[in-house]
Amino acid sequence: MTMPNKSPPADCGWQHQILSTLKRSGVEIIAYVPDAAHSVAIREANEDPDTTAVSCTTEEEGIAICAGAHLGGKRAAMLMQSSGVGNCINMLSLISMCRFPLLVLVTMRGEWAEFNPWQSPMGQVTEQSLGLMGVRCFRAEQANEVLTQLEGASDSAFNGDQACALILGQRLIGRKAWVK
Repeated sequence: MTMPNKSPPADCGWQHQILSTLKRSGVEIIAYVPDAAHSVAIREANEDPDTTAVSCTTEEEGIAICAGAHLGGKRAAMLMQSSGVGNCINMLSLISMCRFPLLVLVTMRGEWAEFNPWQSPMGQVTEQSLGLMGVRCFRAEQANEVLTQLEGASDSAFNGDQACALILGQRLIGRKAWVK
């Protein structure tokens, strides 16, 4: 049996600042589909008594949770992997019909140093797919870009009433490899 092995990038400190940056933007609810690259933010959200962390079985549930949070006067963010963007295309039409702010953090697969060919098709069209559905994309490739890009995406989403995604590049997240 083989297990995935993830070698972290040189600077992972940004991962420990995601939740606090989201909270400064007023985010109280974190919807997520479990993902190794989001594991720090997910763990911290689950441990934080002021944050409601909701584990989703599929990404489109997270979009609905963000919509419901907005209707209830709360701010929410969704954490997912690029392969899950394809699962959300129909649900993203809810944004254009109902005009609610959306903030999504997307960890990329199918890019730099990808070993799994099943990740490549969606990884190659993630940003374009989001853009076609009216989601404004911000991108971070280096650790020093993450927090400023997250703050910009958050401001645009919640203060500009837009759908925004922060794309976290695969090089930023680190190389994954199968080991025996």
